[in-house]
Amino acid sequence: MPYAPSASPDFFARHSDLLQRAVEATARRDYWTPFKESPSTKAYGEQAPAEGEAAFQAHLGKPFALDGHPGEGLVEVAEVSPYGMELRVSYPKVTVEQALSAAAAAADTWRGADPDVRVGVAAEILVRLNAASFEIGHAVHHTTGQPFVMAFQAGGPHAQDRGLEAAVCAWAEQKRHPSSARWSKPQRKGGDLAMQSRYTPVGRGSALLVACNTFPTWNGYPGLFASLVTGNPVIVKPHPGAVLPLAITVRIAREVLAEAGFDPNVVVLAAEAAGGRAAAEFALDPRVRIVDFTGSTQFGDWLEDNARQASVYTEKAGLNTVIVDSTDDYQGLLRNLAFSLSLYSGQMCTTPQNLLVPRHGFPTDQGRKSADEFAADLGAALDKLLGDPARAAGTLGALANADILKRLEAAAGLGTTVHPSAEIAHPEYEGAALHTPLIARLDAADHDTYTREWFGPISFVIGVDDTAHALEIFRQTVGAHGALTTAVHSTSEDVLAKVERAALQVGVQLSENLTGAVFVNQTAAFADFHGSAANPAASATLTDAAFVTGRFNILQCRRPATSQENSRV
Repeated sequence: MPYAPSASPDFFARHSDLLQRAVEATARRDYWTPFKESPSTKAYGEQAPAEGEAAFQAHLGKPFALDGHPGEGLVEVAEVSPYGMELRVSYPKVTVEQALSAAAAAADTWRGADPDVRVGVAAEILVRLNAASFEIGHAVHHTTGQPFVMAFQAGGPHAQDRGLEAAVCAWAEQKRHPSSARWSKPQRKGGDLAMQSRYTPVGRGSALLVACNTFPTWNGYPGLFASLVTGNPVIVKPHPGAVLPLAITVRIAREVLAEAGFDPNVVVLAAEAAGGRAAAEFALDPRVRIVDFTGSTQFGDWLEDNARQASVYTEKAGLNTVIVDSTDDYQGLLRNLAFSLSLYSGQMCTTPQNLLVPRHGFPTDQGRKSADEFAADLGAALDKLLGDPARAAGTLGALANADILKRLEAAAGLGTTVHPSAEIAHPEYEGAALHTPLIARLDAADHDTYTREWFGPISFVIGVDDTAHALEIFRQTVGAHGALTTAVHSTSEDVLAKVERAALQVGVQLSENLTGAVFVNQTAAFADFHGSAANPAASATLTDAAFVTGRFNILQCRRPATSQENSRV
């Protein structure tokens, strides 16, 4: 099948205003989004909710169609909704060789396209993904266990924001250099030395996206769109438990690529059942030159150590920490922190785990509070937040897998449990596993416990001598094990400055005195940086220049300038 980009729709012209506004937003770092986050008919139209749910239901119990996709046969991945439903969707079965060969065949035309063309295609994909936000929202809801509103927002518009942010960062970095230039060096005798050069951004090669179970699109889109816009074909390797959201994404991307005159195998889906080793096999293939991964520290470290031919970007586990020194809004602190611990049952890479609190007390607007009193008050705030079953379901969502239940059982024997995890019945889904957060009271000496990541609704109130002791523990634990977020509560500018210096030292993003409707485990595209390569929990910051520059090179072609060349400038 011939592919003719020159005859394609001009997606760049169609979306040039959107792209320019996005570039400006990344420079301002202020609030901006082109995609409405509310799952409402006012934002998306009267029929959008029903049509999106119907589109999701239409996928269930049948093969997922991807026209022209490489491979033969189907793979049953056995996706099971945390709300008790088997999806029974099968996907194209493709070997590592078939996927990489197809991507390589598609790469030449895509690599040779101008960055304007590539970013225009990316923008069209994102706009169509936004139109499919209800379909994707239901797919995220029933593969990750996120509450539906969260699944719609994080899996749809917020993920699309992140994808657009990465796309325009990649585009701007490529456009930072001129496409051509004339070089002229004066000589003492004779005419000037003159050269004419062309500069072409060239992708590194095939990219591998290894996605996670809990946030397949939010964590997946930055790498996907950064790689595409820099001229690389992408192999999308979903987590076996959350294939459908990325399969929908791949379908839409392939449709747009084909319409634009490109081989749709610029994006290939590599689905496999649980227990498969395709991610490792892909990662070691010399044709894979970029790897994006979100997941366990063990596999992330393995990728960094072994995929030496590739630029590897990982987001791994960490010890997210809260330092409590003092507050002038004690109830606000408790409400804010209770919600942060409860949101999606703590199944976020940014959820706080280690709460460092002076054991003998800290000043508040309600008097001095000891670590024990703080732990009890935080438990009461959780009970108040989650007392209504419908509200609890909309906040907690469902546990994504059985491993989290095992960790909850193990955590119940740690230290002193001040707020046990309780199972809550879901008002709509009888099979859903809803569990409130567990809070255990530890002491600073229990470092063997709190220096491990306990992914899920598990947090520790750790008694320390004072704030200086808390900072010492923070530097040691985050410096050695990493973190994606840190928060501090203090009424002292001097303390805030010391915590900021410590955060800069160990390389972690910091939030100060959050007591309102902004939470430490949430970040906004175009404003907030997510993660940091400055500490062991990640090898990339989403999305800064370093996240995109390792995906392409600028190649130069030069010749002596002639009058003909001068006329072409």
